[in-house]
Amino acid sequence: MHRWGTHLRLSLFTSSLGGRQLSRVRSLLRNPESATSVRDFDIAILGLGYVGLPTALAFCAAGSRVLGVDISEGRLAAIRSGQVDLVESDRRRLGVANATESAWTLSNDISLLARARAVIVCVPTPIDAHAVPDLRALEGACAAMIEAATPGQLLMLTSTSYVGCTRDLLVEPLLARGLQPGIDVHVAFSSERINPADEAFGHEEVPRVVGGFTPECAAEAAAMLGRYVDATHTVDTLEIAEASKLLENTFRAVNIAFINEFANVCRELGVPVTDVIDAAATKPYGFMPFRPGPGVGGHCIPCDPHYLLWQLRANRVASPILEQAMTGIAHRPRRVASRINSMLADAGVPPKSARVVVLGVAYKPNVADVRESTAIEVIEILRKQGTRVSFVDSRVPAIRLADGEVLVASDEVHHADADLVLLHTKHDDTELTWLERHPRVLDATYTLEPRAGLSLI
Repeated sequence: MHRWGTHLRLSLFTSSLGGRQLSRVRSLLRNPESATSVRDFDIAILGLGYVGLPTALAFCAAGSRVLGVDISEGRLAAIRSGQVDLVESDRRRLGVANATESAWTLSNDISLLARARAVIVCVPTPIDAHAVPDLRALEGACAAMIEAATPGQLLMLTSTSYVGCTRDLLVEPLLARGLQPGIDVHVAFSSERINPADEAFGHEEVPRVVGGFTPECAAEAAAMLGRYVDATHTVDTLEIAEASKLLENTFRAVNIAFINEFANVCRELGVPVTDVIDAAATKPYGFMPFRPGPGVGGHCIPCDPHYLLWQLRANRVASPILEQAMTGIAHRPRRVASRINSMLADAGVPPKSARVVVLGVAYKPNVADVRESTAIEVIEILRKQGTRVSFVDSRVPAIRLADGEVLVASDEVHHADADLVLLHTKHDDTELTWLERHPRVLDATYTLEPRAGLSLI
């Protein structure tokens, strides 16, 4: 399983460049005509994680000459061997790319970026334990890209960040290096729009929002993305493009927080929340259904809105609705743990002698990604009170807890002797029939048929 944390090492880009790499880059800078006259690659993707790899494969499938750069040799080896977490369509593309010698080049050599017509940064933008943006990966990747930049290139960010990040991390440093954005190089921002494990929309079908430092920069970026996407939407500034991504995920965060709260309300009122949502969703206008769950995990929803809140706090500006929504999202795992304890108490089982099994720990169905997974926080809360906790997940062999301990997935499929089972994440291949006979099941997915012994959060 790929550990996304390896990509945080991108913050070491500039310090990790060897003398040979630096000399090659600086040689190109002293002789820019040697770079602009020879472009071995149409596109270079910097960072081959859950965004960068599918993006690189989409360009490959469209016929572009692609350079994929990642400083993790382990990640590059996993890609070459096909041992990566991808949807089936991207897995097929990976097989074709790996079997075609000229399809793409994988490397950890940063200086090769100078030989690409366009360079795209696709690195994580997480938050730390205090919900403060962690920009080390993005700053390191941008610094490396600027170090390798040559006249005539298009430099583009896709990583979600604060409004103004492209100017701060690309435009100003390029000017300091003597390269004029819009004249010597093109600079643009176009946020990723990849939904892991979702094949309902192909990469080509999802429009890309594009903002450029100048109209010419935006046009160049739209043309480059047009190599594989069916449609682009160009906006007037970099900041509009950056803010649009924050709006997309902030909208989802606020609505998820609300529907989780509404699920609590329905439980108090004795009304099945899923039936209420289904009824409301029959309205053909003015309503968009969201579904409650155990919380929010992954790269986007738990993190991206905090980039906006962080920026607003610096300007002494409040956003009460968003702040309350993110507080609700942060507290959801505690709500899950509290419901588990209530169910155990009703059964006369003390928490310190209880055995709980968590079914599914990935942050969403059909992925092996556990970043920001609420299952891990629930497990930690239960273990701190003395509860024995194990987990089953067909895609996640082990998880690392906050204290550094590694918890390995149980080999058992059925856990009839557990005092309670938490259904947290339901993969397509999750075995559920044994739950029908278990006396205590907490369904955090809100997808099981009601029965005696089954509870919701």
